[in-house]
Amino acid sequence: MQVTEEMIERVVRGFYAKVRRDPELAPIFDAAIDGDWEPHLSKMMDFWSSVMLKSARYNGRPLPVHIAQTSIKPEHFERWLALFRENAVEVCPKSIAAAFVEKAELIAESFKLGMYGLPNPNRFPARPAPQ
Repeated sequence: MQVTEEMIERVVRGFYAKVRRDPELAPIFDAAIDGDWEPHLSKMMDFWSSVMLKSARYNGRPLPVHIAQTSIKPEHFERWLALFRENAVEVCPKSIAAAFVEKAELIAESFKLGMYGLPNPNRFPARPAPQ
């Protein structure tokens, strides 16, 4: 089985349904989205289509948008990833869920680095110094 646009839509809609119910993340997203979720969901479907299918439907710059959201803290990324993982497993076959999660983890690490200069020290083990 392969990733399809329909699968991406189920992943995006299912994930954000979880976010909207989450006591930690819902207030952050509610403040940023201002009531009408459909434009954000559409943008996220374009984003994930570009990530997973290389469709080039998304052409935005998400990091500056996230940097502007001062309520986002580094610890929120772990909650975001936990909900994303849970949803991907519920929506997708195992191998596809793993591919979605791998991309989400890379995106989260990139955002944390861009926003706070905080890479995950366990993500890329230190290499010994050349002798």
